Amino acid sequence: MATTGQDVPEVQAAAAPRRHERFDRLLVAATACPPLKTAVVHPCDEAALEAALEAARLGLIDPVLVGPRARIEAAAKALGADIGTQRLVDAPHSHAAAAQAVALAQAGEVEALMKGSLHTDELMAEVVRREGGLRTDRRLSHCFVMDVPNHAAPLIVTDAAINIAPTLEEKRDIVQNAVDLARALGIAPVRVAIVSAMETVTPKVPSTLDAAALCKMADRGQITGALVDGPLALDNAIDLGAARMKRIASPVAGRADVLVVPDLEAGNMLAKSLTFLADADAAGIVLGARVPIILTSRADSRPTRLASCAIATLFAAARREARARPEV
Repeated sequence: MATTGQDVPEVQAAAAPRRHERFDRLLVAATACPPLKTAVVHPCDEAALEAALEAARLGLIDPVLVGPRARIEAAAKALGADIGTQRLVDAPHSHAAAAQAVALAQAGEVEALMKGSLHTDELMAEVVRREGGLRTDRRLSHCFVMDVPNHAAPLIVTDAAINIAPTLEEKRDIVQNAVDLARALGIAPVRVAIVSAMETVTPKVPSTLDAAALCKMADRGQITGALVDGPLALDNAIDLGAARMKRIASPVAGRADVLVVPDLEAGNMLAKSLTFLADADAAGIVLGARVPIILTSRADSRPTRLASCAIATLFAAARREARARPEV
C-alpha cells in the first residue's frame, strides 16, 4: 500500500448507537402498571443485584431479595447501593434461595420470580417440583421477546430454552403461552407462525405435520386468541415479499408476531442468529407456572434486563385484569 512517508492514524467509523424502540415502548407501558412484587433469587453478584435495583428504581418491580445476607450486602456495598429499605430473606445458599423464593410465590407474597446469580437449572428444579413447586396444568415454556432492528414490533421466539423436543400436546401449550404473552404486550391481532424448513406439509418432515395439526387445533378452539398458520418457512413467516413470491395467501404469512420453532435447537440457533448477526436484543421469560419467571444472564445488556422485567410486569397485570373481569 502506498504511503506519504508519514504515519497515518487508522480512522474507524463510530458505531451507531444501539436503539431499543420496541423495548422502550414496553418499558413505558410497564411503568404505568403497579410494580410487580418479585422474588429476586440469589442476587449475589453486582450484575444481578444492580439489575433488580434498577428495575425497582424505574417502578417495574418491588424486589424481595432472597439469598445469603452477607453476600447480598457485599454486592450492594461494591455497587455503592443502599438496600436498607428492601426486604431481604436470608437463605444459606443458592438451592435454599430457590426453594425460599418458590415458597414465597406459593404463599402469594410475590407475583414473580427473577433469576439472580444461580444456574437456571437450580431455579427451575424448584419451580417444577411435583410437591411444593409452581406447576399448573399448562406446560412451562420460554419466550424470547426480541427487539430486532428494522422490524416494526417485538418478535416472540418460542421455545428456545426449556422444551428440548416437544410433543404435539406440549407444542399446543407452548403456542398458547406465547399467545397469552403477546396479548399482554398489546399485540392485536396476534399472528402465530408455526415455523419449519418449508411451507408445505410432508410426512418426511414431522414438524410440518405438527404445524398442520396445531392450525386445526386453533380452528377448533384448542388454541385461542390468535391467528395461527403453518407450516411456514422463516422467510415467508416474516417477510411479505417472500410470502407473495411463494403465493401464500394467509393473514399470518409475512407478518408473524410469534415464531414457534420445531425444537429447542432450532429456537436457540434462531435467537442467537438474530442476536449476534442482526444486532437484536432478547429479553426472556418463562410462562406456564403459577407466576412468571424472569430469566436473565450475566451477558444480558441493561436494556435486555429491564425489558425482561417490563414483560413480566405487563404479563402479570394482564392476568390480574383477566381474573378481575366478570365471567359472561
